[in-house]
Amino acid sequence: MPKLSEYVERAANDYLQETGQDELDARWIAEFFQDCGVLDDYPRQDLVAFGDMVQKALTLKSGRAGKQTRFQLDRIGHAARRPRKP
Repeated sequence: MPKLSEYVERAANDYLQETGQDELDARWIAEFFQDCGVLDDYPRQDLVAFGDMVQKALTLKSGRAGKQTRFQLDRIGHAARRPRKP
């Protein structure tokens, strides 16, 4: 039986791949919760609490992606400003 945190990460990754959005859709998470075995493996787990955990994971992933993008753009900007030495 997978850990609950593994289900959360899988849900966040699947959602990002399918939709490309970082705001979780209630119908999508309810379908994942029921169809992917979370309900079977963790029958006492609350859907709303699970959705909150997935939303938190999505927010973290989105923040990291934004940081990485800004870092790469900053590197490109610094490289463009610096003249090459012959």
